[in-house]
Amino acid sequence: MRLVSASPRPMEPASDAPGEGVSSSGAAGAEARAIETALALRAQEGDVEAFAVLVERRTPGLVAFLRRMLGDAEDARDVAQLTFLRVWENMGRYDPAWAFSTWLFRIAGNLAIDALRARRTRQRTETESFRLVKGARTSESDAPAALHRDDVRRVFEACAGVLSGTQRLVFVLREFEERDGKDIAAILECRESTVRNHLFQARRLLRDEIRKRYPEYTSGF
Repeated sequence: MRLVSASPRPMEPASDAPGEGVSSSGAAGAEARAIETALALRAQEGDVEAFAVLVERRTPGLVAFLRRMLGDAEDARDVAQLTFLRVWENMGRYDPAWAFSTWLFRIAGNLAIDALRARRTRQRTETESFRLVKGARTSESDAPAALHRDDVRRVFEACAGVLSGTQRLVFVLREFEERDGKDIAAILECRESTVRNHLFQARRLLRDEIRKRYPEYTSGF
């Protein structure tokens, strides 16, 4: 996977997110969706065991997604736990017309954006406090860690600070989770054209940031 492609990729058929321990291709994908819908409907009736199965099926992929969103494994696990808590509290609002994973990622994405906003607010407060104590401004960012040419995730995490929470969410869903535009629009509850705009802006900002910070990675951009 290229971190930032020069132009949007063609849309792919809708599917559940890959890499979640649930097959997403063809009949297997349809069967997995049907199983999760049935489990979710049982959970709506208060079946704790059915919900536990959903948590077991979806936890690996959800944590991986949140790890890419937040750039921190511990934060990812914390937000994943909060996500499942919110899902359980709101099971009565689940609409079986949508894949359970779409609803799950909508809740997780919103919580991840909230976590990113809180982190940025905390960082600004800490930076300002340090400036007042020291009497001088600190640098905006530390020198980047050593990079390996094939470590796409590390490059992304180093540069993703230029993205808004929504841009980061769309980019992660499209490029890492390989969700299509229709599915991302359902998760964000917006139009596909809005998703395309967020993705275009995210790619543009990342290209500029990579050119600035890691020019050795920009050949072919």
